[in-house]
Amino acid sequence: MMISSAPELTIVRTFDAPAALVFSMWSNPEHFAAWMGPEGFTCPVVEIDFRVGGAYRALIVSEDTGESWFSGVYREIERPSRLAFTFAWNNTGPSAGVETLITLTFEERDGQTVQTFHQAPFLDDERRDSHREGWNSAFEKFARHVRALAVKQEIDP
Repeated sequence: MMISSAPELTIVRTFDAPAALVFSMWSNPEHFAAWMGPEGFTCPVVEIDFRVGGAYRALIVSEDTGESWFSGVYREIERPSRLAFTFAWNNTGPSAGVETLITLTFEERDGQTVQTFHQAPFLDDERRDSHREGWNSAFEKFARHVRALAVKQEIDP
């Protein structure tokens, strides 16, 4: 058995919404576009073929860094508890073409959902830390969007 020493990233966040809604933030293109990318980024293009073996790709844009495309393939879909897919930047940066695997689990507890995000392997600690910063910023946008949707569902079932 081979043990990898490549850097990994795990982020655990709790969202004030049911697991089905939190899961849909990753599977619904409209929801995905609303939060994807760190603060200061927009996500004007999202294409999702949401099935095992299906592909996705998206574009995030900021005034400072310009356009950044990324894509991957869905490996596991267990609605609303688990999701796994590959992730690769489609640009010319230092991580261009390097594929990682993102695995998410969603555990509902008393109307809230604990989302555990895991991404690996990274080329080095610097790339992992850059992704940690970016994902944590994006998850702030995620929390605002899912909160607004959860409130809307309570008002308009």
